[in-house]
Amino acid sequence: MLGSPTKLIRRGKTRNLRERSINKDYYGGVLIIIIGLGAVFGGMSYQIGTLSEMGPGFFPAAVGTLMVLTGAIIAAEGLRRKTVATDHDPPPEWRGWLCIVGGIVAFIVLGEYGGLLPATFGIVFISALGDRQNTVKNAAALAVAGCMVSTIIFWWMLQLQFPLLRWS
Repeated sequence: MLGSPTKLIRRGKTRNLRERSINKDYYGGVLIIIIGLGAVFGGMSYQIGTLSEMGPGFFPAAVGTLMVLTGAIIAAEGLRRKTVATDHDPPPEWRGWLCIVGGIVAFIVLGEYGGLLPATFGIVFISALGDRQNTVKNAAALAVAGCMVSTIIFWWMLQLQFPLLRWS
C-alpha cells in the first residue's frame, strides 16, 4: 500500500509548499542589496568628492551602488523563477565553506605575525582545499603561484605597506 491517508495528505502539503518556495537567488540578491547599502552608507561618512577629485568615500559608495543594482536584478530574477525543491537536492558543501572561512582567518593571523607571503600562502592553500577535486600538491602549487603574483603586484608594483616577511 502507499500509506495512510494522513501521510498522503502530509506529503501533498509538503510538496505544494516546496513548489511555492522562493528561489535562493532572491535571498542572495537581498543579501547583496543589504551589503551594498552598508557600503554606500559607510562611504557617505567620508568625503565623497567629485568625479575629477574623488574623496575617500567615493569608491565604497560607487561600488555599493553597483552592488545594490546588481542585487536588485538578481532578486527580481529569483522572484520571477520559482524553483521546485526535490528530495534529491545535494547537501550543503560544508567543506568548501569551512575552508574559505578558515583561509580568511589564517590570512588575518598570518598577516599579523608573518607578513604578506605567509598570509597569501595560507589563504590560497586552505581555500583551495575546499574544492574536493584539488589535491594537496595542487593546492600548494596554486598557493606558490598566488604568492608570486601578490608579491609582484602588491609589494613591488603598488608598494603596499605590508611587510613581505615579519619575524614576531
